[in-house]
Amino acid sequence: MTDFPPQRRAPAAHLHPRIVPWRHALAWYEDAMRLFKRSPAMLSVLAIVAIASGIALRAVPVAGSLLSEVVTPLFACGLVYGSAAADRGAAPRLGDALRAFRESTGAITAIVASALLAFGAEAFAAWWIADADLLPTAVQSVDLTPAGAIGVYALGMLASLPVMFVPFHVLFERVQPAAAFAASWNAFALNTVPLLVYAAASLVLAGFSVATMGVGLVLALPLWAASSYAGWKDVFGVRDAPCDG
Repeated sequence: MTDFPPQRRAPAAHLHPRIVPWRHALAWYEDAMRLFKRSPAMLSVLAIVAIASGIALRAVPVAGSLLSEVVTPLFACGLVYGSAAADRGAAPRLGDALRAFRESTGAITAIVASALLAFGAEAFAAWWIADADLLPTAVQSVDLTPAGAIGVYALGMLASLPVMFVPFHVLFERVQPAAAFAASWNAFALNTVPLLVYAAASLVLAGFSVATMGVGLVLALPLWAASSYAGWKDVFGVRDAPCDG
């Protein structure tokens, strides 16, 4: 009789959110700082890779801005993998920046769709606040005042809250996109206040990034990824850090 290697099964999915106190939103950032301190150099490098990918793609004529909004979120998932690695006591790796590209088509579609939802809100805010186009051609540039940039960040952040947990479900638990979006929406409906508090705290980091002409994103991106990861574990009752798939 021939023995076949066992197939890898997706971990049991945590799709039923629970209600958490609003103060937990601040604790998510405390957890984020703890995770960041475990590997600040590599998490910063992963943030730089995501930032550099966005800048490089925006240089592509005509379609560069839209291409950046589609591809850069996948590079940014390296910080999600890095946060989980730090949570396990392992070291994040540079290769984490490319791991999302090897996921299933459904997972990639879910990640890109959730990112485009937030970008759509940002684009509307830029047009409404400053009559600015966030999808400029190669000869155009986006011209926003610091206050306008904060307003754009704020609306994009609010729009992203209902889909905030989608990447964790599709990357770590291999659930179908529809189930991931439904679970994330339910989490938002049950925890609207904590998530609004989280958005307010995140806006402080956005302000720091604007004040430092974008340099602060090297710190902000890892903290955003790690805090949303901590929030996912808390709201969905995930006890153990996800293992490498």
